[in-house]
Amino acid sequence: MLNRAKFRIKQALGLEFSSLDRMVIEVGDIRELRKLFGWDREAVLDDPTLLDFDYPEDLNMRRMHDAEVIGTVMANARPDRALEIGTAEGRTTTLMAANAPETEIHTINIPPHELAHGEGGKLTTGALDVDHIGVYYREHGCQNVHQILANTASWVPDVGPVGVAFIDGCHDANFVYGDTVKALSIAEPGAFILWHDFNPQLAKTYHWIYDVCVGIEELYRTRKLSGRIYHLRDSWVGLYRVPN
Repeated sequence: MLNRAKFRIKQALGLEFSSLDRMVIEVGDIRELRKLFGWDREAVLDDPTLLDFDYPEDLNMRRMHDAEVIGTVMANARPDRALEIGTAEGRTTTLMAANAPETEIHTINIPPHELAHGEGGKLTTGALDVDHIGVYYREHGCQNVHQILANTASWVPDVGPVGVAFIDGCHDANFVYGDTVKALSIAEPGAFILWHDFNPQLAKTYHWIYDVCVGIEELYRTRKLSGRIYHLRDSWVGLYRVPN
């Protein structure tokens, strides 16, 4: 797992995000992302809450831009299996399911009691009771979703090879690092890895985005990642393609 002491040394040397500075490419429009990968399908974006504005973090239609990236990847990649880490209410799960209805989507969320006992890290969006984990996708009748209740710190991936993995569980750097390593261990060649709460330009503004960037920087340092990350402007999603 992540050795944070090494990152404290890097911070002192001013080299904190040297890999991200080199490897992240910002994309100005979702059409440019589709052009990059040769995709022709547009995402299904029919959740009215994508236009909600509750916090300053929602400025510039951030929720809609997040959904554009996730939905577009699912609509075009159409993998046999996909993994989501961090179910919460299941809104993103529903987005993934709607855009790839034939894909088996395995979504994992930490059990509430483990989170309450401090076993799920510090930077989590919130603790839901068991009945509310995934409530949104169940209400919308998603039939291609498989719910897993487990702590990814100890979970052994057993869902088979995946073509898409969306990482949005605990945002502590060590969880981001460990969750990504586990996703990579079951990723097919050419699979897509996506991280939420990723935007290097805001790493000094929001501490949880900072931690996500720390975890991903360490993935480059340890050579778990090698290619580019693409970031849609005004979104909080990073997109990486596993080498073939």
